[in-house]
Amino acid sequence: MKKILLTVLLTVLVLTGCSSKGNDTDSKEIDNLVVFFVPSRDPQQITQQTEPMKQLIIDEMAKEGYTIKNVDIEVSPNYEAAGEALEAGQAHVGFIPASTYALYSGDSIDVILAASRDGLNKDSTDAKDWNDGEPTLPVEEQVTFYRSLIYAGTSAKGRELADKVNAGQELTWDDLNSAKWCHSNTTSSAGYVYPSLWLSERFDGKVVSDLAETVEVSGYPDTAARLANGQCDVGVGYADIRRDYKDNWSEDWGKEDIFKETDVIGVTDPIMNDTISVSNQLVNDDMKKALQKTFIEIAKTEAGLKAIEIYNHTGYKEVTDADYEASRKILDLLKDLD
Repeated sequence: MKKILLTVLLTVLVLTGCSSKGNDTDSKEIDNLVVFFVPSRDPQQITQQTEPMKQLIIDEMAKEGYTIKNVDIEVSPNYEAAGEALEAGQAHVGFIPASTYALYSGDSIDVILAASRDGLNKDSTDAKDWNDGEPTLPVEEQVTFYRSLIYAGTSAKGRELADKVNAGQELTWDDLNSAKWCHSNTTSSAGYVYPSLWLSERFDGKVVSDLAETVEVSGYPDTAARLANGQCDVGVGYADIRRDYKDNWSEDWGKEDIFKETDVIGVTDPIMNDTISVSNQLVNDDMKKALQKTFIEIAKTEAGLKAIEIYNHTGYKEVTDADYEASRKILDLLKDLD
């Protein structure tokens, strides 16, 4: 039995203790509101770009009757750490993916908003349709989902896989198992979970951990860099990761055109957008409503939009825990795969 998420789930079971830092959840005066972001981009870039959100949160929460003396924005070292911080009452708010929320959801954590984002001019489930050598561009239509793509990089093996896909041929397990894969940690929707589901549906339950050679990377910048320098033949990440790293591709990694030198070899099912989730230890129902209004309004401002642009968010919509039932089913499926 290959319990894909067993280690992570056991970690959840033994998580201890919850430090609420002395906060009274019924109080409308908060000394320090802690907001966690996940490291799907460069942590320093996230910290710098979201800095204006501190005052925006203070100002908008004041309109809802809350006095926030300070906002502390932190970038977690990995996806699990953000979920653990919310569960342990060490953070009030977390910007976390749907799969991370699904894994840690329960009495300790609740989802209050889902992100909306610009759609893309490519959304085909046929991988070769992404490989016209032209940039993937945003469109005005707002969507509540995104996809994970499986990318072939610049290495000889990567080019071999891409050529086969672009010729209209089906990839075999042997094809994919002969490549070195870069992936994110096990709770990353685009970087692990949905690529595993994509493999499972095509190759008799096999998932990322069944591949012969894999590397867990620190984030998507690392994935893109390794695809450029040939350290990985295949990488997985959100669609279209190439938009965000096209400049690094040429300026930092010595390549020419990321859209011509990489190809998509697999397209996953739609993934529900990121969440804004809260710790039930620190946030009561009244404060949840206030935070919902706060982040919705922040996203309507020029400064707020620029801050959340780091995650390609363009706004937020109210959601409930029930909206993430499918995400939990995916985690259960992965956990029980043979």
